Amino acid sequence: MNSVLIPTMPSESADANGLEVGAAMGDPAYLKTLTPKPGLIRRVRDGIGSASEWLFGGFALVIGLAILSATPILQLLSFGYLLESGGRVARTGRLRDALIGVRRAARLGSMVIGCSLMLLPLQVIASWTAAAELVDPGGPIARRWRVGLLILAALMVLHMLTACARGGKLRYFFWPFTTPLWLVRRVRRGGIYASARDEVWDFVTALHFPYYFRLGLLGLVGTMAWLLVPVSLIALGRRFPLIGILGGLLLAIVSLALPFLQMRFAAENRFAALFEYREVRERFRRAPWAFAVAAFLTLTFAIPLYLLKIEMIPRETAWLPSLVFLGFIFPARTLTGWAYARSGRREQVRHWFFRWTSRLAMFATGLAYALIVFFTQYTAWQGIWSLYEQHAFMLPVPFLNM
Repeated sequence: MNSVLIPTMPSESADANGLEVGAAMGDPAYLKTLTPKPGLIRRVRDGIGSASEWLFGGFALVIGLAILSATPILQLLSFGYLLESGGRVARTGRLRDALIGVRRAARLGSMVIGCSLMLLPLQVIASWTAAAELVDPGGPIARRWRVGLLILAALMVLHMLTACARGGKLRYFFWPFTTPLWLVRRVRRGGIYASARDEVWDFVTALHFPYYFRLGLLGLVGTMAWLLVPVSLIALGRRFPLIGILGGLLLAIVSLALPFLQMRFAAENRFAALFEYREVRERFRRAPWAFAVAAFLTLTFAIPLYLLKIEMIPRETAWLPSLVFLGFIFPARTLTGWAYARSGRREQVRHWFFRWTSRLAMFATGLAYALIVFFTQYTAWQGIWSLYEQHAFMLPVPFLNM
């Protein structure tokens, strides 16, 4: 009655399905099929966690860009990021590609928040130590407070570095009990310094600061080349009204083409693309109303920031109007990139009716924007110089006054 199990060759059907035993044992795809799928509760939890991280990363990204926009020289990083964001949408046509590095921004934001909160106890102890020094300078109680402060500072710095090394998530900062165990295991394994050095280097290089700075600098130079003449003519309009009218007409024309020239420059990463007006005009003929809507939103969303220039804003709070700027201009640049990509997917020129009606709508938008810009020199804190702060196309904070 004893039975003997005799190994047999796999059947033809199994061989046809790619489940041949000898090959499947080392096949990752086959091993993945053997892994049980996570349950519904785990999938919901992971989905909520991923969505929360993405939202937090978007918030941290906007705050970081606003701070960079208010910082001299580093403004070019923010400007370069906005150009690259619109350029990616212009290349792919997908709006979701506009948010670059959201997960990385979430990690960096959690590190900043975690370290900031960990420094609060040190500030309290430091204030108590200073009070002890005032009551009994050089006394034994003040010395104990100083020693305690030094010990707490050393432990807190070690805890923050370890939490950042583990990934920088907020739970690593607020749950310190597992941190010493992780650190001991990591030290026993060896190579902790080399690993930390490489991870920090990889994280910093992945931010692409040199690329964004170069893109922002070239974009600023090319944009100023387009705006310098019409804005200067508007500035001369105080003494010579006819010259001011000519400058307004030129600004109306330039302001309609410049956003799409910037998208062409960012999409192709060529400085000469900023001056290829004829190619952008040809693109307009294939998606006229997409261009018209994008131009309308770009110029309309730039108007609210002019209200913030009526009074001088302190340098300490300069990032707040930058936050307003990003809230309006970032969607406009994303839509501009989408309109540019839409024109690239179409091969035929649209009917003349759509082209001319969109031209009329765009020209009316450009004239209204030029008229508003003309009057801002009388309401802005910096007078005529505010005309050169065209934040619809450049930086949200005056670059010339840095």
